[in-house]
Amino acid sequence: MQKFVLYAFKGNPMCFTHVLLNALDMDSKKMEVKIVVEGEAVKLIEEMETSSNSLYMKAKEKGLLDAICKACSAKMGVLEYNETVGIPIKGDMSGHPSMASYVNEGYQVITL
Repeated sequence: MQKFVLYAFKGNPMCFTHVLLNALDMDSKKMEVKIVVEGEAVKLIEEMETSSNSLYMKAKEKGLLDAICKACSAKMGVLEYNETVGIPIKGDMSGHPSMASYVNEGYQVITL
């Protein structure tokens, strides 16, 4: 089975929508896929949650949202909120989710 992890960095809702669309598409095609929310994208979690964005909610229900960056959430002032949404907060690489951890588990990393 093909395994991918999509790292979302940009704080642009349209860019994040494309991460969600691709993850859901890959999942529907029986690929293993995870999303890691990093960089400025950590600010989008509250917007997605409060608007009940349908793509975000579907990806969340399917368990595709694997991690939110701890360091970026703290830097952007959204750590407290992001800790409440039920998506793991990770920071195993100087406060950020490690790409190497996913590579060691057989995932191909895609950054968007």
